[in-house]
Amino acid sequence: MSRHDLDHPASDHPDPGFRILSLATGVVLALLLVLFPRVAMDRWGGADPLAAGVLLWAMVAGFASGLSLVPRQRVLRGLLSSEACLLALVLSLLQIASH
Repeated sequence: MSRHDLDHPASDHPDPGFRILSLATGVVLALLLVLFPRVAMDRWGGADPLAAGVLLWAMVAGFASGLSLVPRQRVLRGLLSSEACLLALVLSLLQIASH
């Protein structure tokens, strides 16, 4: 362990390897949106752009976090984290349940 590693907490370093749960969330959402696009529709059969957008955000965040792709910009890092994936998934479920 070098002196540099001791000065910075371990949370500053990205988690190496795959994050299985985030990656599985991204894969399941990708399959869901391709095979059952009706999940992003409202009760009258029209498209629900908010539900679709939040589902896509959860999918992209799941893939980025699951494959350990960490952007340099702090805002993008927050939007593509595993916590953001969970938040977007919960928001999309709430939006879909409101139909």
